[in-house]
Amino acid sequence: MMKKNITLRLSLMVLAAFLTLTLAGAARGPALDENTVENISKKIFPSVVKVETRNGMTRVATGVIIDKEGSIVTTALVSPRDEKIIVTTTDGKRTEAKFLGLDPETSLALIQIKEKNLEPITLAKTSGLSPGSWVGVISISPENTPAVTQGIVSSIAPDKLRLNVWVTRGASGSPVVNRDGQMVGLLRGIYTEDHPVVFEFREKEIVGSGYVFSRAEAPSSGMALAVPVDIVAMVSAEIKEKGKVSRGWMGVSISENDRGQVEINDVESDSPAELAGLKKGDILLKIDGRPITSASMFVSEIRTSKPGLNIKLEVERSGKATDVKVKLGEYPEKEARRELELRYPRLFPARPSEPLKVEPEKAPELRLREIWPRWEKRKYIGVYLEAINKELLEYFGVKEGSGLLVTRLTKDGPAEKAGLKVGDVIIRVNGKRVDSVDELSELIQDRKRGDRVKIEVIRNKKPMDIEVEVEEEERQGLGWSFSVSPEAWGDFSEELARQFEKSRQVYEKTAQQSLEKMKKLKEEMLEQSEKLKQEKEKIYEKSKEEAQKLIKGLLTGDRVVFRV
Repeated sequence: MMKKNITLRLSLMVLAAFLTLTLAGAARGPALDENTVENISKKIFPSVVKVETRNGMTRVATGVIIDKEGSIVTTALVSPRDEKIIVTTTDGKRTEAKFLGLDPETSLALIQIKEKNLEPITLAKTSGLSPGSWVGVISISPENTPAVTQGIVSSIAPDKLRLNVWVTRGASGSPVVNRDGQMVGLLRGIYTEDHPVVFEFREKEIVGSGYVFSRAEAPSSGMALAVPVDIVAMVSAEIKEKGKVSRGWMGVSISENDRGQVEINDVESDSPAELAGLKKGDILLKIDGRPITSASMFVSEIRTSKPGLNIKLEVERSGKATDVKVKLGEYPEKEARRELELRYPRLFPARPSEPLKVEPEKAPELRLREIWPRWEKRKYIGVYLEAINKELLEYFGVKEGSGLLVTRLTKDGPAEKAGLKVGDVIIRVNGKRVDSVDELSELIQDRKRGDRVKIEVIRNKKPMDIEVEVEEEERQGLGWSFSVSPEAWGDFSEELARQFEKSRQVYEKTAQQSLEKMKKLKEEMLEQSEKLKQEKEKIYEKSKEEAQKLIKGLLTGDRVVFRV
């Protein structure tokens, strides 16, 4: 009896092992033999390329050559904002690619290289697939060699293929092929996240850490998502022809309410929805006679329709059902871009604008000019001036193109008595723009003694007017209209030399004081520039966080909001 029990147990164990192996094999699908997979790989690999984008960091994906003109379809990790798109072919040749366009709805992008001898992939029909069909994914490994995985089709929808296949590093954008070596889809990413698989490598070392960081999005299971080949072909052709894919648009925000019905949350002004009479709170029941089962289903119906198409909606309003006809508009490209950036913030980070950089060696140079009197009777107002450049004009708050900085005032002179101060910037005299010290000097010399001139200045970044009375002084020896006897010439020349030396000393002292003030201004500008840079970085980080919150939800309460 014991012997029979042992025999029965052994039989059951063998049967269980057999069933386990059989079920495991079925789960893996009808895998092809090694030679067949190798032949398919050799056939497909020449049509596969590596796509890299460089813009502060490097992102890697795969692309597929679809025609002899060098057109390559890949995932939407590329954009017009990227500085460079580099394509590496299977023979190792690297070339720069031109961005042609992208489709936010399918997350596909089209680029082009100048090479014309490339081998395009052969396209199949999605209709030849069914759940359980064998598929292979051919991509390029990090070592630029073929990377091959295989699996089965898990399920098929009009706009997506769910695959039981492992996604390797950089495989997003790879061709999904059938057992005949024909493309049936383009790998978009892992199914669980519904995102493209992206690998990023920072090009610069993080200061102070000693490490270079990289980031990768990898699947948590063996399920992947692909775009059917029919859609890939349609999107590629339309981008090549028009630079974009035209999609339908109604101009509403929708979500699923507590009863699972699709409800309108908002209607945009002057949109097709508003023109058709749709209102906030309307419940969408049917589209062209077909029940609306979910918000995502309705979004797909609208966006796969073409602009100008007339659709018939059955809506519930105040408990009553009514029909509404809507003529679709075209989904705005700006809105499509915004949605893509919100969906994939890591691919399209907001770029903070560069703050003003004032490096010490490139800081504005100041050159004090020597202004010496030329007249026997000189009119004056008692100011020492310096023309300043654009950076300092901005610092002092001058919005116009030029100005003269007051660096010194004659003690008890007309300007000081009138209230002019060191640090004021003169921009006009009697309504006339003054761009140089010579211009202002000429305007003063044209006045008579006792005349009043209106001087417009900027003080503490605010404009103000000051009236200054013109005075006149006589300086012996500053003109040549007087006469000097030969006997007195020696005494005169000694006096002239003495006064010149005195003036030179005053000038040098003033120049040194001005340069010290300007040095201090430079230091303040550098400090302000650094503060501005830090503030912009804070704003950038905050905007990233807000964008991520928006994607994780675009939530209103507990409901996900769709715009269509």
